[in-house]
This record gives sequence, structure tokens and C-alpha cells, in this order.
Amino acid sequence: MKISKVGKGKYTVIVLKEREGGYSGKCLELPGAISEGETIKELKENMTDAIKLVLESIESRSSKAKKFIINIPA
Repeated sequence: MKISKVGKGKYTVIVLKEREGGYSGKCLELPGAISEGETIKELKENMTDAIKLVLESIESRSSKAKKFIINIPA
């Protein structure tokens, strides 16, 4: 699985303890990246995979599209 420089970095994951057991997570920077796990460790591994998959999808779609950068001043 190849991830470009765009995929590297830190991502914030909101973790919820599920009533049925285990944990679920959602990435704040990539809302499509969600997963679950029986333990926090498993959730972390699953979230890493989910984030990589979302980034691969974005990269694949954007390589075919026209692009421009918008700078929003502070």
C-alpha cells in the first residue's frame, strides 16, 4: 500500500466506548475514516488502515482532476 507524503502526519481520532463492548473511532480530519476494535490497540490499528484507505481514495480521485490551491488568510 503506497501512501504519498500527503498521507503522512498526525490525525485526531475521537474514541467512543460502545455499550456492546469494544470501541469505535472517527477521524476528525477525514470524516470518512471510521472503524472499531475490541481494544484501544486494535482500534488504533484499524483506524490506521481506515485512514490509509481514505487517503488512497482521495489521491486516486484527485490525480485525475484539475486542482488549484486557495489561501485563506488568518
